[in-house]
Amino acid sequence: MNTSITLRRSLAAALLALAPMGLCLAESKPAAAEASIPFANHGGIRDWQADSERGLWVQANNRKWYYARFMGPCSGLAFATHLGFDTGSQGNFDRWSSVVVPGRQRCAVQTFVPSKGPPKKKKANATAAPQAAGGM
Repeated sequence: MNTSITLRRSLAAALLALAPMGLCLAESKPAAAEASIPFANHGGIRDWQADSERGLWVQANNRKWYYARFMGPCSGLAFATHLGFDTGSQGNFDRWSSVVVPGRQRCAVQTFVPSKGPPKKKKANATAAPQAAGGM
């Protein structure tokens, strides 16, 4: 019985000794690469598409897409036909920037990362489904 208690204590001590190592490994994981669109204040943004009220896909002039997630809901974004991009004094659009929805509000960007772009729109069926012929 003494051997069993000693073994348990040794195992517990080993686990406690290795626990900080696991925390260090978890913290050393690289986060998603932060991105930036240079010269956004001088025509560096080519296109954009809203993702409801939670985010925005932004395309740079080099045709690369990025995704900006907002700190909170961006009211009116889904229906906006034009936006303002507040880049600050640096002129780059990044996670420190914000988007202005005309007549609504300023939406602060929380994260800005590379993206594959907005989802592709599904094409409508070229042929309509045949309707059942029913007699009365």
